[in-house]
Amino acid sequence: MTDKKTLFIDGREVEFTDEPNLLEVIRKAGMNVPTFCYRPDLTTFGACRMCVVEIEGRGIQSSCTMPPEAGLKVHLNTDRTRRIRKTVLELLLASHDKECLTCEKSGNCELQRYAEEYGIRSIRYPDKPVEEYLPIDDSSPSIVRDPNKCILCGACVRACSELQGHAVLGFANRGSKTVVQPMNGRPLGQVDCVNCGQCVAVCPTGALTIKSDIENVWKDITNKDKKVVVQMAPATRVALGEMFGLQPGENTIKLMNAALRKIGFDLVFDTNFSADLTIMEEASEFLERLKSGQNLPLFTSCCPGWVKYMEDQHPDMLHHLSSCKSPMSMLSSVLVELVPKYWNLDRKDLTVVAIMPCTGKKYECKRPELSHDGRPDTDYVLTTQELGRMIKEAGINFNTLEGEDADNPFGEYSGAATIFGASGGVAEAAARTAYEFVTGEPLADVNITPLRGTSNRCRDIELDLKGTKLVIRVVSTLKEAEKSIQEIKAGTAPFQLLEVMACPGGCVNGGGQPTSCDDSSVKGERAEGLYKEDAELGLRKSHMNQSIQKLYNEYLEHPNSHKAHEILHTIYKDKFAGSYKDIK
Repeated sequence: MTDKKTLFIDGREVEFTDEPNLLEVIRKAGMNVPTFCYRPDLTTFGACRMCVVEIEGRGIQSSCTMPPEAGLKVHLNTDRTRRIRKTVLELLLASHDKECLTCEKSGNCELQRYAEEYGIRSIRYPDKPVEEYLPIDDSSPSIVRDPNKCILCGACVRACSELQGHAVLGFANRGSKTVVQPMNGRPLGQVDCVNCGQCVAVCPTGALTIKSDIENVWKDITNKDKKVVVQMAPATRVALGEMFGLQPGENTIKLMNAALRKIGFDLVFDTNFSADLTIMEEASEFLERLKSGQNLPLFTSCCPGWVKYMEDQHPDMLHHLSSCKSPMSMLSSVLVELVPKYWNLDRKDLTVVAIMPCTGKKYECKRPELSHDGRPDTDYVLTTQELGRMIKEAGINFNTLEGEDADNPFGEYSGAATIFGASGGVAEAAARTAYEFVTGEPLADVNITPLRGTSNRCRDIELDLKGTKLVIRVVSTLKEAEKSIQEIKAGTAPFQLLEVMACPGGCVNGGGQPTSCDDSSVKGERAEGLYKEDAELGLRKSHMNQSIQKLYNEYLEHPNSHKAHEILHTIYKDKFAGSYKDIK
């Protein structure tokens, strides 16, 4: 038994255990100090100096870089700490583009919030000259970069490097000329960014924001000649409520259905339907590969960041990727094929919108492989954040809505579909169906808990398919995925199925979700919300979804049929066209 360790914060005795720094001890004790650069899931940088505290006998220290020690006497708000924080804020604001009212992050900007909290009403330092302002980079389909709002906290640089192992963003120049940019100052759309949006998720200001499609969607909704249909991904339902004061993980799917109809969408469907469809196709595809022994391990293909990473960095391994489209693209393909027929419409009068937790889906919907006759199957992707803004703009009191169901036939789903939003969910859903397809018997327990978890970024599990041993690996972040790729190339990989999500914890922590960069536990709470819905649903296996069965019987014939491949599968190409590798 170890001795209890305590320190003192503003005279209050506080116990600590294995917290990595004083800042985490302060937060655990229910208090806080401001910070721009500290993110619990990234390495400590100590750049902004906003989190300074005064320690008796040691003077001013940054709480994010100092480890806790027994007996320390820490003071959070002294004259010196407040003076330092105000000076930091003034210096940042002096070089900042202060067009706050028209900024995408207005109302959700940490610099704006701290300036208000610390009562900054005047700035003693001269503003940055207008001629030194840099152009806004909107070349990416997913992300807008405004270097004039960057405060050099380095969070985006660390997220890209530490989570994705990619280092698309980095520091350039020195002193007052320092900027964060892609290498050689190239536009973001011309480097091998995978559009995951984790840089956006950790950015405290409007320097990195989501590229908005809100106005385009409003334009079609208000066009009387258009029929606008919408689908929403599983992870959005356990995060949207945070924008309206609800707890992370609270399932708001029925409120979302009602809000979308009030906004003006004509038909409201659920991407969970096509998650079940994905399992039918992907499980069948996997079992065919397992039988033939070819192109194993099979890689899941739901995550657009992962797919683009493979195309850019490992085109020689594209044959490992499942040919299945993502659930979003599957449902859009089905809608484009069937809605005009059933509702007597021309395709030109139909707009398909997807609500996604992911900025990468904005890139995915523009892929030429996912288009017909030159028009994307998914016309627009809105992130969870964008939907929240539309609900507020429409004057809808979200929390008082009466819940509604989605429209059928594309509204029925299983619990296996809803867990797609968490890391490990796709593999668990596939295992539930594949096991029954092979053995003819249901899994004794459909809760495959070893595949679950948002903190452990690599997990293996072995299943026994009546004598056939199957090893499944689940990873989140591309940095972790790269390790598995190297195992495959070295011939040491023990697994036959690899699930990859680019975002840590899976889609629940996607770049388009409400920001939660100060609290790394939020993604776990969102995932628990999905597992809770799964447990509460009577239907928990994708192949038992009667609406899916009916779609096959009436239209798609059977999983992996020629017709199914025409509608639900795609191809991947070597998309390497300029990257750091060609810079001499």
